[in-house]
Amino acid sequence: MNVHEHQAKELLGSYGVPVPPGAVAYAPHQAVAGAAELGGERWVVKAQIHAGGRGKAGGVRVAGSLEEVGEIAADLLGSRLVTAQTGPGGALVGRVLVEPAAEIARELYLGLVVDRGAQRVSLIASTAGGVEVEESGAELVRETVDPALGLRDFQCRKAAAALGLSGPQLRPAVALMRSLYRCFVETDALQAEINPLAVTADGKLVALDAKLSFDDNAVARRPTIAALRDLDEEDPKEIDASEHGLNYIALDGDVGCIVNGAGLAMATMDAIALHGARPANFLDVGGGATPEKVSNAFRIVLTDPNVKTILVNIFAGINRCDWIAEGIVSASRELDIDVPIVARLAGTNVEEGRRILAESGLALTAAENLDEAAAAAVSSLEVAA
Repeated sequence: MNVHEHQAKELLGSYGVPVPPGAVAYAPHQAVAGAAELGGERWVVKAQIHAGGRGKAGGVRVAGSLEEVGEIAADLLGSRLVTAQTGPGGALVGRVLVEPAAEIARELYLGLVVDRGAQRVSLIASTAGGVEVEESGAELVRETVDPALGLRDFQCRKAAAALGLSGPQLRPAVALMRSLYRCFVETDALQAEINPLAVTADGKLVALDAKLSFDDNAVARRPTIAALRDLDEEDPKEIDASEHGLNYIALDGDVGCIVNGAGLAMATMDAIALHGARPANFLDVGGGATPEKVSNAFRIVLTDPNVKTILVNIFAGINRCDWIAEGIVSASRELDIDVPIVARLAGTNVEEGRRILAESGLALTAAENLDEAAAAAVSSLEVAA
């Protein structure tokens, strides 16, 4: 689960990370009032969306007067901001964050991530702040954290030294990193990023931008984090799917996928790509896929107008092929499906599942294995074209 920049800053600030004062506005007059209350002569107006690259897309602008604050807010609010991470459709801007413009001497990068290779949390630091750190070419300093000991002061000092922080900046830098780590662990975060971490003209450290992502599986035990969820920033299909116990992610292809198991779903998408097409979604029906659950999976997949065919790939263990088959039949009759369906069933109760499909009278294509199923799905696209 992602949150807005202003929410991430409020959370980090509660843990002692230095963040600039700010005001959130949902209308231009609120932005002007917020800027007036903050004081100063220059302000930064930032579009609040769940995507990076806002600055390059014109979503972060500097205002030299209260009137200009209102003009920028009016221009951003209600617009669709297109960045490298939003796709061509962009993201609707429903709120802006107004902050006093800082006098920046240096921009740094600081982050915490779950390192899958090390199976631990890693602290990452770089002198390349304010840009895409992965593409900057600058050296990344990485400190792997022992979960039994937590982030140690000596690791923070090493990272600070790599950032060129010393003298009176060293103690605040160590405190900032320790606070960031405590927030990361205590909120079940998957990623915490401060970019840029600014060194101001007077030598202070300030988190000018912040990004926090949380483990969806842990949000239920973190009510304060769950309350930060902004459904307007999420795909309605993904929200619908989560309410029915389905794991769904929209993609930009035209082959709808209904699969059980994340690994098999990834393999299915790879097979579709291998045969020359693109998947329209990732969808894992999970274990215990009842006919109703399968029917909901079909309904959600078909809300995507780009879907031209559906590939069902089930290797049943906990699931049962007869349940899947009943769900396919039910969905086909209730939803009046008019796109080709390719079904590959294997595993528990597979003979019964195949019998149900064979006797249903549905015009679907049965496949024996994944490669055959992917090839048939892609061929159906070519026929439709």
